[in-house]
Amino acid sequence: MATVLLLVTTAMPTTGCTSPKSETRRLRIATGSATAVYYAVGQSLATILNRELPDVTATVLVTAASAENVELVSGGRAELGFTQADILPPESPSGSGLSAVARVYDDLLHLVTRAQGPVRRLEDLRGRRVAVGAPGSGTAVTANRLLDVADVRDGLAETLALGIDDAVAALRAGQIDAFFFSGGLPVKAVADFAAETPARFVDLGAWVEPLRKSYREVYVGRDIPTSAYGTEPVTTVAVPNYLVVASELPEQLVYDITRLLMQRRDELSAAHPAAARLNPQSAITTIPLVLHPGAVRYYQSHKP
Repeated sequence: MATVLLLVTTAMPTTGCTSPKSETRRLRIATGSATAVYYAVGQSLATILNRELPDVTATVLVTAASAENVELVSGGRAELGFTQADILPPESPSGSGLSAVARVYDDLLHLVTRAQGPVRRLEDLRGRRVAVGAPGSGTAVTANRLLDVADVRDGLAETLALGIDDAVAALRAGQIDAFFFSGGLPVKAVADFAAETPARFVDLGAWVEPLRKSYREVYVGRDIPTSAYGTEPVTTVAVPNYLVVASELPEQLVYDITRLLMQRRDELSAAHPAAARLNPQSAITTIPLVLHPGAVRYYQSHKP
């Protein structure tokens, strides 16, 4: 009898070991600076995905933002990422490995200077030191295009490739005269600067149409209201931004990501107000990228 019991006892663990084991899916979300909007929204999205999707481990990558994010997702070093639309080529390239999940909100180009300084118009940047955004950022692309359209670039005393945190520190220290940054309202680093230092936001509304004619119609005019930073309202250049995904991700997984992106908008907007602009009607406009089949299935099943 003892021998029989021993055989049963040793056999039971063997049966347990043969049960199927779930495989954890890693989702790396490429964002931007830790003080900018992409990071805040991405961090909140990672929290939601980890909480609500079994067998998913989502983490956030701090990056230079749009251009680097596209490179990371295309190269298989991230599964999700945020990018400005103007970073993408006019036509969706075949074999890029990128699909869209949603148009999230619009990034607004900030041109920030000291309130007591001489820079009141874009043309006033001539002869001055200006930070134009970090290499690999959407800011750098949009700002440099604007400087070219306005024929201002060659007249600058110096251009510095600085991210938002370094640009704010440089302006605070008097090492530069102004900086550009593209992000959803409000940008925390910019708000912190404006709260402690009298700041001016330069109106760029006159340059929206020249940008659209020289590049493409992805650019639009948007206002930076007084409520954003407590400064005089101005009109500036804006560009849509998208949440993009590796095309090879399973359809059901992307369906669930899209579902949670839409269903948890209140939670995302608590992390940053820009996410409150998410809605199914505008989310599907992601030209030149096509929507991932999982995202398409979600939007088709949740038509208003």
